[in-house]
Amino acid sequence: MKPAGPGALEVRVERPQPPPVHLNPARLRARPYYRRWTSWLVPAASVACVVVFLVTMFVNDCPDRGLGNCFASFLGRFSFQPLKENPLLGPSSTALLKMGALDVSKVVHGRQGWRLITCMWLHAGVVHLLINVLCLIFIGIRLEQEFGFVRIGIVYLISGFGGSLMSALFIRSSISVGASGALFGLIGSMLSELITNWTLYANKVAALLTLVFVIVVNLALGILPRVDNFAHIGGLISGFFLGFVVFIRPQFAWLNQNRVAPGQQTAPAERKHKTYQYVLWIVAAVMLIVGFTVAIVLLFRGYNANDHCSWCHYMSCVPTKKWKCNSSPTTCNAILQGNTLNLTCEGTGIHRSYIVAEAPQDKIDQFCQQLCS
Repeated sequence: MKPAGPGALEVRVERPQPPPVHLNPARLRARPYYRRWTSWLVPAASVACVVVFLVTMFVNDCPDRGLGNCFASFLGRFSFQPLKENPLLGPSSTALLKMGALDVSKVVHGRQGWRLITCMWLHAGVVHLLINVLCLIFIGIRLEQEFGFVRIGIVYLISGFGGSLMSALFIRSSISVGASGALFGLIGSMLSELITNWTLYANKVAALLTLVFVIVVNLALGILPRVDNFAHIGGLISGFFLGFVVFIRPQFAWLNQNRVAPGQQTAPAERKHKTYQYVLWIVAAVMLIVGFTVAIVLLFRGYNANDHCSWCHYMSCVPTKKWKCNSSPTTCNAILQGNTLNLTCEGTGIHRSYIVAEAPQDKIDQFCQQLCS
C-alpha cells in the first residue's frame, strides 16, 4: 500500500514462500512400477529365432540329400524340403532333430533334457516362423515396455519350458518345435496381470472379455492337424500363474502417500498391495513349484499322460471328414549313399539302413511304409 503522507503507517504485504520440496526416497523407489521401458529383449529374441532358422536350413542342405525335388531350388543349400514332406516351407525333421527339436524318446531315454529349451527357438518352416515372430513382436514389445525386460524374459522362458513339458507328456510319436508355448505364456500373463491389478484399471471388464476371446480363438485353432495345442495349453497355464507372481503392482494410494511432504500426512497409511494380491501371489507360486516338479519327475520316469486320459488327445486335434488326427508319421527321409539306403521316419527319428543294388522309388516307398507304419 502507498503511504498517505508524513507520519502515515506503511504496510507491506509479503507473498508466502512455497514450502521446501522434500525428495522422499520411497517415491523414488515407486517410480519403476509405472515407468516406460525401452524394448530390446523381444526384438533380440525375434532376430535369434530367424538366425536359428537360417542355421537349420544350412544344416538341412536339401540338394545334398540326393532324393526328391527340393522346393525353391534356386536358393541352393537353403532350399526347402518338398512340399509333400513339409508344407510349411522348411527343413526336414532330421535337421530339426539335429538342431534340438523336442523328441520324447531322446529326452527320457537319452537324458537330453536340454531339448525342452532348445525346441523353443526352432521352427518347422517359414510360415511357422513368420506367424510366431509377428505375434511375439505384437504382444511382447508392449509388455516389455510396460514391465521391463527382466520380468518379460522370465515369463517367456519359463512359459516356453512349461509348454515343452506339457507337450512331452502327451505327444509321444512326433517331434515338436516352436515358440508358441512361450507366446501363449505371454497372453496368459496378460490375463493374470489384469486380475491381480484389477482395482487399478478402467474398462477392465471389456479388457477381460477381449483377452478371454483371444485365448479361446487361439486354442480353438490348436485343434487343427500339425498344431501342438498341448504346448499352447502348457505355456498358457505357466504364464497365467507367473503373471500373479511377477506382474503384481502397488496400489495408487500407496504411491500417492509417498508424494506428500513429511509431516503433512493425515490419512492412515495405505498398504502397498491388497490382501487378495498377496493371496493370489502365494497360491500361484505354490502351483508353479508343485506343477513343474511333478511334471519333470513324471516325464523322466517315462509317464505317458494319454494312458490315463483317453479323451485328452482331442485337446490337440479333433478329427473331421477333411482331416485325420493320426500323429503317426506317413513319410520318411531317404538318403542313398553308394549301395546303402538310409531311411529316417519323419516325426520319430527312427533310422534304418538297407543294402540295395538299386533304389527305385517303389522300393523306397515300400521300405518307408514298413518303417513308419
